[in-house]
Amino acid sequence: MEELKSSLLELITQTSANLPPDVRAAMADAMGRERPGSQSISALNVIATNIDMACSGRGPICQDTGLPTFEFKTPVGANQVRIKEDALAAVAEATRQGKLRPNSVDSITGKNSGNNLGPGTPVTHWHQWEQRDEIEVRLLLKGGGCENKNIQYSVPCELPHLGRADRTLDGARKCILHAVWQAQGQGCSPGAIGVCIGGDRTAGYQHAKDQLFRTLDDVNPDPKLAALEEYIMAASNTLGIGTMGFGGDVTLIGCKIGALNRLPASFFVSVAYDCWAFRRLGAILDARTGAIKRWLYRDPEQPVRPMAQGEGFARTGNEVILHSPITEEAARRLKVGDIVLISGEMYTGRDAVHAHLMKNPSPVDLAGAVLYHCGPVVLKKDGEWIMTAAGPTTSIREEPYQADIIKRYGVRAVIGKGGMGQKTLAGMKDFGAVYLNAIGGAAQYYARCIKKVRQVHFIEFGLPEAMWQIEVSGFPAIVTMDSHGNSLHADVEKTSAAVLAKLADAVL
Repeated sequence: MEELKSSLLELITQTSANLPPDVRAAMADAMGRERPGSQSISALNVIATNIDMACSGRGPICQDTGLPTFEFKTPVGANQVRIKEDALAAVAEATRQGKLRPNSVDSITGKNSGNNLGPGTPVTHWHQWEQRDEIEVRLLLKGGGCENKNIQYSVPCELPHLGRADRTLDGARKCILHAVWQAQGQGCSPGAIGVCIGGDRTAGYQHAKDQLFRTLDDVNPDPKLAALEEYIMAASNTLGIGTMGFGGDVTLIGCKIGALNRLPASFFVSVAYDCWAFRRLGAILDARTGAIKRWLYRDPEQPVRPMAQGEGFARTGNEVILHSPITEEAARRLKVGDIVLISGEMYTGRDAVHAHLMKNPSPVDLAGAVLYHCGPVVLKKDGEWIMTAAGPTTSIREEPYQADIIKRYGVRAVIGKGGMGQKTLAGMKDFGAVYLNAIGGAAQYYARCIKKVRQVHFIEFGLPEAMWQIEVSGFPAIVTMDSHGNSLHADVEKTSAAVLAKLADAVL
């Protein structure tokens, strides 16, 4: 199968860069339903622009290209060992080309393999089918931000704002609603969920993720599950969480539910949350040559229509222009809801950098600095580092460190997505700093704002976890936590919880 590796490489590239038509349609519908002038519609405009940029440039939609999960169906007698070898080679080559970010980390040593290969990565599932001359392969790229919002319930259980969930379909309803609510903006809403009712703990999660291979516009063949899917979509979009958790009318773009038999002693409800950057594609391959015979989920003969209706963040003239380093006075003048445009130097820092800075001095002066929660896709060309994808990562992971980092080093602005907690909010109030929410998944959009990579520190942590010193121009973000104790994230969580409580006794 001399063409298998190149076919799988093209599948990876297309999955990473080009959203399928059903997801595009759902996002277009979301744009039509949000209120003009709202923060959610501003975020959706950035997302639409980013989708177009990624497609035209064949670059990653989101810098977190996730953990590749392949589903193979092969003819009886096919050499699955050879197929897997080519799949691994395609993943490594896609990583080298910057279509995938190196995301495979040794859980014992913390070392990044650098090529997305290692025990458990990529994930491959194998099935046989009766087709003699064809191989089916489907690929899901699901990032860590939304993977962290997966959740599994063992019922009966007590759920915040919803009360007791019993071992019934209504109990499952409550669990699914809670799963949507607890994601808030941290999973890059509007999102889609796959659900499994039943099974054991392992099979439940896998079957939930399998539901994400369904198209968003299909109809469940089980009428009870079809009714539950329809209900969850309608109810979730009354919660008021909205895009990125900014508040709004569209929180969910898809809900797909399956069921497995269970043990009498166990009743699990497993939920796999996926972000708006719902990267899922497939192809039918010639079993003899490995060449692509036809695509799944999309028709290459149909033109991909642009989604953007403007230039991302629409400029109103009311934006606050920030030049780093930022003074305490400038930080304290900002308030929740302000849109800022940042120029100057910025430093990326994720989990490894924050943990390191808690015990060791910084290699750079962070007084007045902007610290960006970002794990970019970075390539080296002609001796220089180039950032090809650079959207924000989920900030809540840095909650144990952030207030101390602000205090110790004088950081004035933190950029990420999904917001942070009370400890960080208190630290911002005490020491004069703000949290700026960038648009999750908008990796191509933000990469255009990066004019130069000046230096890299801690490269031994791996490319995503290194501290990158970058120069930016006109980098847009929204103030969602200020130095006066205000937090948009806390407000949206509170108001959406009140709506959730009203759904406790709803009837399907």
